[in-house]
Amino acid sequence: MAHIIVVGNEKGGAGKSTVSMHIATALARLGFKVGVLDLDLRQKSLVRYLQNRARFLASENRELPSPTWIDLPEVDPADVPEGENPNDYRIANGVSTLERDADFVLIDCPGSHTRLAQAAHAMADTLITPLNDSFVDFDLLARIDHDSEKILGPSVYAEMVWTARQLRAKAGLKPADWVVLRNRVGAQQMINKAKMEQALAKLAKRIGFRVAPGFSERVVFRELFPRGLTLLDLRDVGVRSLSISNVAARQELRDLLKALELPGVKVKF
Repeated sequence: MAHIIVVGNEKGGAGKSTVSMHIATALARLGFKVGVLDLDLRQKSLVRYLQNRARFLASENRELPSPTWIDLPEVDPADVPEGENPNDYRIANGVSTLERDADFVLIDCPGSHTRLAQAAHAMADTLITPLNDSFVDFDLLARIDHDSEKILGPSVYAEMVWTARQLRAKAGLKPADWVVLRNRVGAQQMINKAKMEQALAKLAKRIGFRVAPGFSERVVFRELFPRGLTLLDLRDVGVRSLSISNVAARQELRDLLKALELPGVKVKF
């Protein structure tokens, strides 16, 4: 069966689609078959990213390793037992379709609380939560006091992950490996960054996740989206000399893939 990676966070703007695209494409470059499911049925940022990639490669007559994706399947209401949620069947059918020919299935969740996101979290073998380096985002994981020193208790997203873990336990599955990424980290605000690091370290021990490095805030990510490219594609499309920022971003991606400790993955780029 495919290893299921879920990228989730109930707050928009945390960089979920950028993280999802780079992980999925990096795995494809390493020789794995990767299937993608985008649960943000309104914005479909990850699907748009992949469609941009397909159009660009076709216009340039190029081939680059890429994940595959499908739209979330519809279900016939008549096939859903009374009292059960159709969305549970939609995501189960989507994952089942993708994992027939995939080593990894990556699910990108919307930046809001939905039944689809709930179901995806319960299916996750690896759960990745990108988090902006801000106590506004931290509040989704835990409530803290006014001086950012004392954790008062888990917040809405952490409680949802806890519920998903309980569902996995009832099904006899291993707990998801929950990895929180400090994403879109800026170069300034050193005091805030230090406080965030300390607060995440405390919370990680309390509610059971690992902290991994994500991406710094860089212009290059906004420039890559229209062509559907990732950091690993630049040299293949004619960029012979990478800027210092691009080289640093590639190293961040390398560090992220290593930190995820996905089964059978040896980072070779």
